Amino acid sequence: MNRLPAFCTGLLLFAAAVVGTGCGEGGTANGATVSVYTAAPLCAEAQRELAKAGGKGDDLKVRAVCLAPVETKRGADLAAAGANARRATEDSTAVAFLEAPGSAAKFSQPIVETADVAWVETNSGTTAMHRVLKALEERGSSSPRDAVREAF
Repeated sequence: MNRLPAFCTGLLLFAAAVVGTGCGEGGTANGATVSVYTAAPLCAEAQRELAKAGGKGDDLKVRAVCLAPVETKRGADLAAAGANARRATEDSTAVAFLEAPGSAAKFSQPIVETADVAWVETNSGTTAMHRVLKALEERGSSSPRDAVREAF
């Protein structure tokens, strides 16, 4: 008897269960960690604001993920901008993508938004992180991702 089809079916069901438990869905557990992807020029400010809040937004732990720089003297490195955006979309804990103004911003926006992650163009990592944390604190029964996206 060939057990490969049964194994593959079980593996697919397990993968679907794991993906279905991401923060894009409701019912996020207390103490779960969510991620805010932050462009290099905004990262220091965003991290300071997060530290002031004790690394939390309501009952969730929040981490700032600092992204690789994409702006060079010759302009935007669109390959790096795309890699940064894809990294955020592949993370089920991602709730926001903070982007600095510039030519890379227009490139990353559609990539991030297709994953229903809040894309925020800002000059201030402090202000943007503050708004993310406020949205998480006020989310009620909404999923963290939905609450942040709706706040922006």
